[in-house]
Amino acid sequence: MKKNYYIASVLTLIIVTIICYHSPVFVYISALRNQTATPVFLSDDVGLKAKIDKEASSHESAPINARNDRVWKLIPGLDGLIVDKEKTFEKTKQLHSKQIQWVYKIVKPVIDLKDLGTGPIYRGNEQKKAVALMVNVAWGTEYLPEMLKIFQKENIKVTFFLDGTWLNDHRKEGLALENAGHEIGNHGYTHRMMSQVTVDRMQREIGRTEEVIKQVFHHPSKWFAPPAGDYNTKVVQIANEFRLGTVLWTLDTIDWRKTTSSSSMIQKVSTKVEPGNLILMHPTDRTVKALPGIIHAIKQKNLVLTTVSEVLSTKRMNPPLRVHP
Repeated sequence: MKKNYYIASVLTLIIVTIICYHSPVFVYISALRNQTATPVFLSDDVGLKAKIDKEASSHESAPINARNDRVWKLIPGLDGLIVDKEKTFEKTKQLHSKQIQWVYKIVKPVIDLKDLGTGPIYRGNEQKKAVALMVNVAWGTEYLPEMLKIFQKENIKVTFFLDGTWLNDHRKEGLALENAGHEIGNHGYTHRMMSQVTVDRMQREIGRTEEVIKQVFHHPSKWFAPPAGDYNTKVVQIANEFRLGTVLWTLDTIDWRKTTSSSSMIQKVSTKVEPGNLILMHPTDRTVKALPGIIHAIKQKNLVLTTVSEVLSTKRMNPPLRVHP
């Protein structure tokens, strides 16, 4: 009888020891001795909140103000992102995720482009992980369908700046551009060198094209791209009177020159493209040939291809989860 009691006592002691050895408290004490403990055994919620508090600052970005650069003229700013700790906690718990699901609040820059007055814009912010293709159209209608096919295949949107005379004569083709989801801009009416004409002619060049744009698309445009990049202060002021920002380009493919090869265009973009760039091109046969390579080179640098409006906005590209206004 005593022997059986002894055996039962020993077995009980062994079982209790095993249970205790594997208990959270024992594991935590052992981890403390080895300096590998995290304070989550007492409360998963407390531990998660502590981890969010500790890591939040490394996931945040301060807002960047717009500025007037000596070389690049007006440069837009960027929104700041701060962690919404409460919503981050809720989202992580809701998804039962092992990884923290960061949720952000937007902090707007103190200084916006509109606060800097009128001026030309050549690029987006250097920290904007995005690039825009700006396609100036005054001729080359026959190449537009193939360009649209490439943009659709690559799932990208661009900005087409349309000559008013061209649009007036090619309304169906113009509509096809917007129907495909692309942005429409103003490129003057008769492709004149804007700095070399009278103020009255400047107003007519921009104004008549804006009228046609409204007739065809039933809304105004946002941007004016002066033909050949030719402008002066008065041109910018008049564009502003039509509520248009004046944009030029950061990088020119020079596809309008017949001696420019498709390979040289691809090489130029692949070696020189940077975040925030506006890349100029036209509808030509060599452009169509070069486009897949140009797009591939840009994507290889992890840059988003989007419209001029998106590149010049303060919105940061691809926030990690979602952004609350």
